[in-house]
Amino acid sequence: MEPVKGAHVINSDQMRILPHNTEAEQSLLGAILLDNDLLENVSEFLQPIHFATPINGKIYDAIIKVTSQGLVADPLTLKVFFEKNDELKNIDGGNYLIQLVNSVISISGVQDYAKIIYDLYIRRQLISLGEDISQRASNFSFENKAIDQVEIAEARLYEIASSDKQGGFVSFAGALSSTMDVLEVAYNSDSSITGITTGFIDMDKWTGGLSRSDLIIIAGRPSMGKTALATNIAFNAAAAYSKKAEGGGKVAFYSLEMSKEQLVTRILAQECNIPSEKIRRGEIKEEDYTKLLEVKKKIADLPLFIDDTPALTISTVRSRSRKLKRQFGLDLIVIDYLQLLQGSPDKRNENRVQEISEITRSLKTIAKELDVPVIALSQLSRAVEARDDKRPQLADLRESGSIEQDADVVMFVYREEYYEARREPTPGTDDHTKWMDRMARVHNLAEAIFAKQRHGPVGTVRLFFDGKYTKFDNLSDSRKIEES
Repeated sequence: MEPVKGAHVINSDQMRILPHNTEAEQSLLGAILLDNDLLENVSEFLQPIHFATPINGKIYDAIIKVTSQGLVADPLTLKVFFEKNDELKNIDGGNYLIQLVNSVISISGVQDYAKIIYDLYIRRQLISLGEDISQRASNFSFENKAIDQVEIAEARLYEIASSDKQGGFVSFAGALSSTMDVLEVAYNSDSSITGITTGFIDMDKWTGGLSRSDLIIIAGRPSMGKTALATNIAFNAAAAYSKKAEGGGKVAFYSLEMSKEQLVTRILAQECNIPSEKIRRGEIKEEDYTKLLEVKKKIADLPLFIDDTPALTISTVRSRSRKLKRQFGLDLIVIDYLQLLQGSPDKRNENRVQEISEITRSLKTIAKELDVPVIALSQLSRAVEARDDKRPQLADLRESGSIEQDADVVMFVYREEYYEARREPTPGTDDHTKWMDRMARVHNLAEAIFAKQRHGPVGTVRLFFDGKYTKFDNLSDSRKIEES
C-alpha cells in the first residue's frame, strides 16, 4: 500500500533511519475505522505511543476515546474530534481519514499489522537505549560510574522485555485444568511435598515444601542461626536433587555477607561433624582430614551455585539468576541477606525505606518470573531485646512494612537457649538450680515461627540446633540419637 497523500511520516534524519512501517500503521487505522470491533483484537497490547508517525498515534488514541464513549469512530466523528487540532489540518484535515478508509485492501490482517507496529516500536526503543548507553558512557565523571551505567542499562532492558509479556483472561476451564494437573502430582506423590524440600520433616509437612514463585523471608536477631538455617535448606535441596529425591532442586546462593570459602567451610563442618573454627585453623586430626576428603568427593557435584559478590544490586541478582536458569537450570534462590542488597541507582538517593520496598517488590517479581521460590534473610529491629518475651513479631521486621506485605511466607528463627544462657544466676542458689532445669529443656532447641504463610497455617515448628557445627536437624531424629 502506498503512503496516503499528505501524510508527513518522515520529517527528520532520525526518523529516516529508525525502523517504521507507514503502510502497516495506515492499514490498521483504516480497517478499524471501517469496523470498530476490530479494536478489541489489538487494544490490549497496542498503544498510541507504539506508532512511529505521531499523527497516526493521535488518530488511534482518538478512536479509543470515541469508542469508549459508546460512539462510532469513523471519518465523520473523528473529523469533529479533530476540528480544533492544528496537526490534523497539516495533513489535509478530514481528507486524510477518508483516504485511510479508501486505501484499505483487507481487514483480516489487523492483528498482523498491530504486531508489526509493536515489533518496530521495540526496535526503536532498543536503538534509543543503545544511543543513550553510548552517550552516558562517553560523559565521564566521578559520580557517573561505569558500573552504575550497566545497572541502568540492565533495568531499561528489563523494562523493555517486561513490556512484551501479554497476560489476559484464562477461562475457568483452562485454570481448572492446570490446577488439577498440579493436584494430581501431589496426590500421586509418596510424600506431602509439592514444592522444593527444606530437608526438615516437620517443616516440609507444615509448608508442603517451598512453593514456586513465593517470596520467603527468614528473619531473626543476630546469633539466632538464620544464615545456618538458610545454608542447611540450600544444601538439603541441592543434595536431594543429586540423589534424584522428591523436592530437590538446583540452588543459587547469593552470600553478600560471608565469602564462598566461609560458606563452604560451614557446609563441610555440618557434614563432617567437625567444628568449623577447627577446620578454618587447620586444627584437625589426620582422621578428620580423611573424612573431609571423603565428604568433598561426596558433595563436589552438588547443583549449588554460590555468588559472594558484596553489595549486589537487585538488577544484578535478576540478570545473574536469569542467566543461571538459562544455562544450568534453577529451582531455588537464597539471598543472605536482604538489607545488604542495593536498589536501582535512582532509588539510592531516596530514603532507605523506599529502597527496601523496591527490593522486596523486585524479589517477588523475580520469584514469579523465574517460577522459583526466593528465600531472603532479613534482620530484625532491636525492639525484640526490649521485651521480656524475645520471640519476634511481624512488627519487628526492620526498615520497611513492605517486607511483610510482599512476602508470601515470613518465618522467624528463635532460640530460647541463647537468651537463657545470658541469665545465669549465682551458682549454688535455688535460682541457679531452676535455671539449670530451664536450660536442660531448651538445650539444642530452635523454633521456626511461621508468622505469615499466605497458603498455609501459622504456627511454630521445633528443630534441633547444634551451634558447634552450625547445623539444624530434625528434632525427633536428634532425640533418638541422644537416647540410643
